[in-house]
Amino acid sequence: MNEPAIRPFDIRLVPAAAAAWTATVAGVLFGSAVAVVLAVVCMSIAALLCVSTRGVGWGVGLIAFAVAGACYSGATALHSSAVESSPVTSAAADKAWVSAAVVVREDPRRLRYPGPATVSVRAELEQIDIGGVPVRHGGRILVVAPADGWEHVVPGQSVTLRGRLALPDRADLTLAVVRTQGPPLLVGDPGPIGVAADSIRRDLTSAAGAALPDDQAGLLPGLVVGDVSALPDDVESDFKAAGLTHLNAVSGANFSIVLGAVLLLTRGIGIGPRPTVMVCAVVLLGFVVVARPSPSVLRAAVMGGIGLLALVTGRRRQAVPALCAAVLVLLAWWPELAVDFGFALSVLATAGLVVLAPVWVDWLRRHGWGRAGAEIVAVAAAAHAVTAPVVAAMAGTFSVVGVLANIVVAPVVAPITVVGATAATIAPVSIGLAALVLELASAPLWWLIAVAHWAASAPGGALVVPDGIAGAGLVLGGTLVVLVALRCRPIRWVCGVLCAAATLVWVATALF
Repeated sequence: MNEPAIRPFDIRLVPAAAAAWTATVAGVLFGSAVAVVLAVVCMSIAALLCVSTRGVGWGVGLIAFAVAGACYSGATALHSSAVESSPVTSAAADKAWVSAAVVVREDPRRLRYPGPATVSVRAELEQIDIGGVPVRHGGRILVVAPADGWEHVVPGQSVTLRGRLALPDRADLTLAVVRTQGPPLLVGDPGPIGVAADSIRRDLTSAAGAALPDDQAGLLPGLVVGDVSALPDDVESDFKAAGLTHLNAVSGANFSIVLGAVLLLTRGIGIGPRPTVMVCAVVLLGFVVVARPSPSVLRAAVMGGIGLLALVTGRRRQAVPALCAAVLVLLAWWPELAVDFGFALSVLATAGLVVLAPVWVDWLRRHGWGRAGAEIVAVAAAAHAVTAPVVAAMAGTFSVVGVLANIVVAPVVAPITVVGATAATIAPVSIGLAALVLELASAPLWWLIAVAHWAASAPGGALVVPDGIAGAGLVLGGTLVVLVALRCRPIRWVCGVLCAAATLVWVATALF
């Protein structure tokens, strides 16, 4: 029996999402004046279209496009204006010394600076003392501080510090960077939810340390809850070179895997649809709390839910409107996400999962592939194809072996995530039992680290390209050329032979 034909995707919300994203990026990068001008232009276009098209056919779509651009430009103008007129921004331009009370919003991240260990911490201002004058003031800041005294602060804690202001390196609605040379002056309690989340993360790390070698113990918390505080430098470098660094951050894939495992469990024991939805909601909420409810984690939860919904229900047509609606809501709530590389990678990866991957799976199956192999190859290839231009713009590199490395490790990612999530649930009760469970992840973790090392060591495995728009355009153009060329059977055979030969050289180089 033939499979049903793929229905066209519903793309009516795509122009509105694209307009909102573009308008927000312009306002964040170029300031409130540009955002105001863009809002006026968009509203003028919308008014002109209302008069000329009278709401017929394609005119409605263009009007929605212009209105979305106007609304998001106006909102971004307000946010950018608040940053530009802030006394903190003025003090940062003068590199003033300040005392400040802040609330930590994200976990500390290690910085690769020479010298003493350094971390960066994103925080929300509550009060700042500029020139001896205390000012009640909100807004986002970035704290750069020594790891000693700062590496264990957790989201939700109130912290008092003293340091020197500096202007941010990039425009993302951050008021200033505060560089401090010492530990926090005062540290408050993070609250019961923060304490519980931190306790679970520490117990998971302890269980991993008791059950696994150092490199595997440092990697597992990153794969499960995004905690890379114990990740060895050499493993992190290998993952970057191999195009596997996305596995070390909480992404939509984490949520899809965990929720998918819950769905299989509830279906296996015969729980009905409504209780299953409630169980999934509780698991999703708990996972968000443990992984920290930062904008990046909440974005990942939304994207993972969309991807899982598309796969479980088979409603590919509804996946694109859901993705566009998620983009519109997230940008309205956190406009700074518009210029966040992680947000772009997450949106594109989700789009690749729900749009490209099913089409490529069907194509591969028509050419004799089995379902399991077709899904693994299609998902890895689609994710790499749509995210490679963003990675090039961000890091100035293109991983030649990225697709192959992702294909090779794909079978072990889900088991590691499920085992790690199970251990995280057990660890608060018994670290010993959690460590016993984590023994199941030892072999998959070894394989993951080995593949990352082999891929990073492959001759020519990573190409240096220009960063920024030039690199993104170059990689995007090259990707399109390859995809078009692969439609020709002789070229596919040539590419297959070259890939096989490159794989043999890669394995031989790694082994000998």
